[in-house]
Amino acid sequence: MRMQAAELFEQDVKPPEVARRLRVSPKSAYQWHQLWCEGGVQALASRGPSGSRCRLSPRCLEKLAAYLEQGPAEHGWVEDQVWTAARVATLIGRKFHVSYSVSGATRLMHRLGFSPQVPARRVAERDEPAVTAWKEATWEEVKERGRPAGATSASRTRQDSPAVRPKAAPGADGAAPRS
Repeated sequence: MRMQAAELFEQDVKPPEVARRLRVSPKSAYQWHQLWCEGGVQALASRGPSGSRCRLSPRCLEKLAAYLEQGPAEHGWVEDQVWTAARVATLIGRKFHVSYSVSGATRLMHRLGFSPQVPARRVAERDEPAVTAWKEATWEEVKERGRPAGATSASRTRQDSPAVRPKAAPGADGAAPRS
């Protein structure tokens, strides 16, 4: 987009018009114009992605991918076979002596083609066959039934019509309803 702006500036198009044509803020267009005036098209060239650089070398990234392929049990997590972002951050610290945040480890995993998993939280004493049997036999009996269709109104705040209002109710003195 900056290169398009540079072409427009070379055609003497003013920054507000550049902003309108490229659908950017006027502030961005004025900043680009100033950079273009000071350094030409090269000043508007991209400087690459922003943000901090990867703290692992390409060789370390290859090793990390190999470690992830081996699975969590190979590296001490035997309770389940999922790579969480926290585990990967810990693994990076152990193997490469580099500190990564959980979100940083998540981005790094995605970059390597992996996705962090969230293990199911279950108690260690859970008896799966008993849970399955209970769901099949008992759940249908104890599950609360829903209300029958038509038992509720779509508008609970709507008042009854004057014809069905009790005689002692306010406004039931025979006055005509407001329209």
